[in-house]
Amino acid sequence: MNFIRYRGVVLEAAKGLEPSLAVRIAGGPIGGSWWSHPMGYEIFALTQKVRDSKAVLVCTLARGKITYIHRRLWPAFVRMAKMFPSHALDRVQEVHLPSGRHQRQDTPFPKWVPESVLDAARALSTQEAAVEIQVWLHRYGAT
Repeated sequence: MNFIRYRGVVLEAAKGLEPSLAVRIAGGPIGGSWWSHPMGYEIFALTQKVRDSKAVLVCTLARGKITYIHRRLWPAFVRMAKMFPSHALDRVQEVHLPSGRHQRQDTPFPKWVPESVLDAARALSTQEAAVEIQVWLHRYGAT
């Protein structure tokens, strides 16, 4: 969690512009799927803990890849949400079905946003929010 808090935006396991939690856990690059990595069980267990955390938004900000955004940045992302592609800030969850399968369930933005975060977002000026998340605005939003 400290890694995600420090970085602000982290990929779950994909390769991309943001650091990857799976690579961090593995201690180096992963050839192929992380499921086949010797630390695959640990990677899975920790990604599940992150996905269950109330301090992390799981979404697809990074060009459709599973992305973690730490809560400290939520007000700025909420304030600038119109600058990002549709559905990029929808909350992604996996639901365990009675059959044992997992099914992805997305909660549309802004339905998942707590009132306290909406209040904090309203208190930010557009310029303040843009400065706080400028790297991600440039990478995934409108510049």
